[in-house]
Amino acid sequence: MASSTRSSVIIGTGCTIPKRVVTNEDFLQYRFYVPRGQHFDPADTASVVAKFKEITDISERRYATPDQLTSDLALAAAREALTASAIDPETLDYIVVAHNFGDVRADNPRSDLVPTLAARVKQQLEIRNPFCVAYDLPFGCPGWLQALIQVDYFLRSGDAQRALVIGAEILSRVSDPHDRDSMLYADGAGAVVVEAVEGKERVGILAHATRSDTLEHARLLWMDTSYNPNFGDDRLFLKMHGHTLYEYALATVPAVVRLSLERCSLSLADVSKVLLHQANAKMDEAILRRLFRLYKLREVPEGIMPMTISWLGNSSVATLPTLLDLIVRGRLEGQRIGSGDVLVFASVGAGMNINSVVYRWP
Repeated sequence: MASSTRSSVIIGTGCTIPKRVVTNEDFLQYRFYVPRGQHFDPADTASVVAKFKEITDISERRYATPDQLTSDLALAAAREALTASAIDPETLDYIVVAHNFGDVRADNPRSDLVPTLAARVKQQLEIRNPFCVAYDLPFGCPGWLQALIQVDYFLRSGDAQRALVIGAEILSRVSDPHDRDSMLYADGAGAVVVEAVEGKERVGILAHATRSDTLEHARLLWMDTSYNPNFGDDRLFLKMHGHTLYEYALATVPAVVRLSLERCSLSLADVSKVLLHQANAKMDEAILRRLFRLYKLREVPEGIMPMTISWLGNSSVATLPTLLDLIVRGRLEGQRIGSGDVLVFASVGAGMNINSVVYRWP
């Protein structure tokens, strides 16, 4: 009799897309500065906004309402995923929430990290089970994918049976309104329920790879005061060396994806979907082309890389689980996932960190 294989399988997905829509035109009223403290005149601001759309493909993004916190978005996504999975929340062994700034209130720019967001979600779900371990994972934009990798170890080791993995962020409250890069950022949350299943064949998470390049690249993303020298206080905002980060991602992400595929003896030709962190459409397209060149494949199949950034913006750890949920629920036109399909997830972000997961849909 063939031996049984233990696999980590996603059995439910959910997401929270805030209702407040912010268009590119809304930024025309902003006064942008460069790091040296010089500001653009209104005519230059209009050209900056137009160029931004051309570079990133972002037309609009979603912001949380003033009464919402990151943990609120995480909770709503978690409830959707739990409903889809049809499990009893008391049977969860882990709740892991990936984020980077905790709860930041609309009227207070300071990060609130105690208790953890995972503890807050567990409390709001009214889970009594003391052996359901709730913790947070700050890992830059790849945080949700890294949490999924950690959970895979727990489930396949036999230490756990079920886990809830959430990515949630409100970037609109940590982005400098006087920095052009603030147009990239958005708010949202996504979640999955993952379960250990036994079977003759490996399904679900097949392999993964992660790297951290801190020596030379740790501060491509960092926190600093506003570019406006007359801002009025010394609160810290998210800052980015955008061009250097772009070049770093192109040079490294494709190799990490290939490594994850090699670890489960698959090739890019076996992949049905490439789900990349929604950071910048042009960057993701360039990463995909370079990945195909690594495999000496000339044609990139149409629809292999579904995108949401044009209307959702960059919500950091929330982009990948949100993208997955929209596909699973049939809410992305022309996109579906069928049994046996191989998906590759990949993300890059602050640290600098990169990770990739290969997943076979059951």
